[in-house]
Amino acid sequence: MSKILDELLYSDSHEWVKVDGNIAIIGVSDFAQEEMGDITYVDVPSEGDTVASGEDFGALESVKASSELYSPVSGTVVAVNEELEDKPELINEDPYGAWIIKVEMSDTSELDGLLNAAAYAEIAK
Repeated sequence: MSKILDELLYSDSHEWVKVDGNIAIIGVSDFAQEEMGDITYVDVPSEGDTVASGEDFGALESVKASSELYSPVSGTVVAVNEELEDKPELINEDPYGAWIIKVEMSDTSELDGLLNAAAYAEIAK
């Protein structure tokens, strides 16, 4: 069974969100990285780019597949985890420690549309 952390919010496309004030720290769930297998590449936006809730902002590539990443919130990218450029496998090793981007949210009410851990567990079966 995949690990699901109670303190995070989740999208139905398997991204997680940790809220820190007006900043959404975004990564992919343990379930998603297990399904993908060994991640070999992470495509991410640049700092200063804008992302929109439900729109793709990058992709993960693995030995098995390529999968789009969808932003759970709208806003401006304020940080990118540059460590993933050289070590994409960090997502496999620690999916909740290896965040992908940080977004300054333009509409925090979008968080209301995300799933809590119990609801996410139902779709990650």
